Amino acid sequence: MEIGDLKKTIDLKKAAQEMYELMYKLYPICRSITGDGFRETLRIIQDYIPLTMHEIPTGTRVFDWTVPEEWNIKDAYVKNSKGERVIDFKESNLHVVGYSVPVHTRMPLSELKKHLHTLPGHPDWIPYRTSYYKENWGFCLSHNKFLELQEDTYEVYIDSTLKEGYLTYGEYFIKGRVSEEVLLSCHACHPSLCNDNVSGIVLTSLLGRYLSSLSLRYSYRILFIPGTVGSITWLSLNEAGVSKIKHGLVVTCVGDPGISTYKRSRIGKAEIDVAVEHVLKHSGDSYKVVDFSPYGYDERQYCSPGFNLPVGCLQRTPHGEYPEYHTSADNCDFVKPEYLADSFFKYLSVLNILENNKTYLNTNPKCEPQLGKRGLYTSTGGQSHAVVDQMALLWALNFSDGQHTLLDIAEKSGVRFDEIYEASCALLRTGLLEEQSL
Repeated sequence: MEIGDLKKTIDLKKAAQEMYELMYKLYPICRSITGDGFRETLRIIQDYIPLTMHEIPTGTRVFDWTVPEEWNIKDAYVKNSKGERVIDFKESNLHVVGYSVPVHTRMPLSELKKHLHTLPGHPDWIPYRTSYYKENWGFCLSHNKFLELQEDTYEVYIDSTLKEGYLTYGEYFIKGRVSEEVLLSCHACHPSLCNDNVSGIVLTSLLGRYLSSLSLRYSYRILFIPGTVGSITWLSLNEAGVSKIKHGLVVTCVGDPGISTYKRSRIGKAEIDVAVEHVLKHSGDSYKVVDFSPYGYDERQYCSPGFNLPVGCLQRTPHGEYPEYHTSADNCDFVKPEYLADSFFKYLSVLNILENNKTYLNTNPKCEPQLGKRGLYTSTGGQSHAVVDQMALLWALNFSDGQHTLLDIAEKSGVRFDEIYEASCALLRTGLLEEQSL
């Protein structure tokens, strides 16, 4: 089976339910850019696809960066003088600033406030904060809880470790008929944040499982990495092979109710850019396309000038543009199965174009060949359902000159890629087209 066949037969409701069930397993885990929470996440993904886990030691130089110390946490709280936990890590892993160093002390409220983070504009939400590369500690809480704190002496406890260990990432490689690769990259380092990026993890996991059962033209490399330092580490360790990456997508924020948004690669008009925009344009849904900028997710590493890979980012609402972003409101109620299913189908549609976007040569280029005698026209003229097929056939014939890909023809004609592809298959069967090599 090929991706096009899967598109026609897949049960999207079932796929959405599978993603949603996996999301509920992953959501509670306290993840960070290193540590046991990240490993636990990868082990759960291994139930879906056979990930290889890589461990890169602390101190490893990766271009201008260094693999950091490994962080793990068991418990954390702030207690009042009555022994009551007024802030409790066990209630939400967002309560502790990521990478907080261990601490056990007592202090007055005036001193404690220097280490507290809230969102006054959303007083019931807990913010998400980190301090990866500067030793610090802190707690996050809702602003309403903050206002309830009384003048008192508080016990502050963070049972964490920050020591030499490893940066872990997961990799799954699916060998296709050619060595050129499609890269799917997903950051998997955030704790209980559902859209950013548990949604990306579950979509990528299910996509990998489906791809593994298909007949594929391209090879596929799927990465589950910590954000920023993970992609930098992977690129540093695999620099010799990145030239094989012909197309790529960063998978993130795919489960929220916003419209689909595509951030182009730095190249801007790479095949992946045209393919994604074509899918969105013909989806019937509202969408947005933005140019590349050196801010965002891991696309900015893949598209750095020393690599300039054709990697874009297909998401729904971009980071920072929905109020729930990096807060406790980015939970399992915010992400819905129907939005995961819609994103999943759009990813399949993009990959289907990449798999089938070939270049053909018209073997009978002097005037139109007679299609009727080859069974390519309906015997009854004037039928409306035949018009699209006819136009797709004519466009495919006219521009199959060895210079235009099927996607070029679809874009030039305004006809959906799937229809141009079906027309090309029909013409190929009758000998009117022949495939050109890559």
